[in-house]
Amino acid sequence: MEKPLFLGSKSQARKQLLKDADIPFVIVEQKADESKCEWGESLRGTVEDIALYKMEHVVLPDCKKEGDICFVLTADTLTRHADGSLGGKPSGRTDAIEMIKKARSEATVGTAFCLDKRVSRSGQWTVYKRIQQYAEAKYELDIPDEWIDSYLEKSFSSVSSGAIAIEFYGAQFLKTVHGSHSAIIGLPMFELREALQKLEFFSL
Repeated sequence: MEKPLFLGSKSQARKQLLKDADIPFVIVEQKADESKCEWGESLRGTVEDIALYKMEHVVLPDCKKEGDICFVLTADTLTRHADGSLGGKPSGRTDAIEMIKKARSEATVGTAFCLDKRVSRSGQWTVYKRIQQYAEAKYELDIPDEWIDSYLEKSFSSVSSGAIAIEFYGAQFLKTVHGSHSAIIGLPMFELREALQKLEFFSL
């Protein structure tokens, strides 16, 4: 596998998922201003729009020669709570605690990714094929009040959608999950592997 995957994300969880799956990747910058994105009524539509918006603002290294191929991945994750509100990363400790308490009732996490196969043409990276995928899961994360401080300290909750981190330390509080487990973490790995295979990432 000679062509790495350019990942337009700084998410520690996404990086760990790719490492665990033995998928080589290189971090690249993306200059998307997510504050300009509209959060609509649809969880799926919102995360799909943001993932695509991020793709449009990825900064890739210069092409080296005509016909070179690269693969580019962006993603976004949001949480819809039982009261219908959409939540991203918590703005601070108070916001995180409020989200954590909401997660005791069933909530839904949705993650969308945008995957490009690009070809170098006339010195520019041109989109050859694009796959957009979405996956979600309903879950209950039951963290008793006396455990919240420890959870905030020892998990990725401060940088996770809905303050929900179900990997590592956070796994012990996951009461139920129905759907894509890895979508909650930040990247639906089954769907991503299928998409990479369709774009012949593993055969290059």
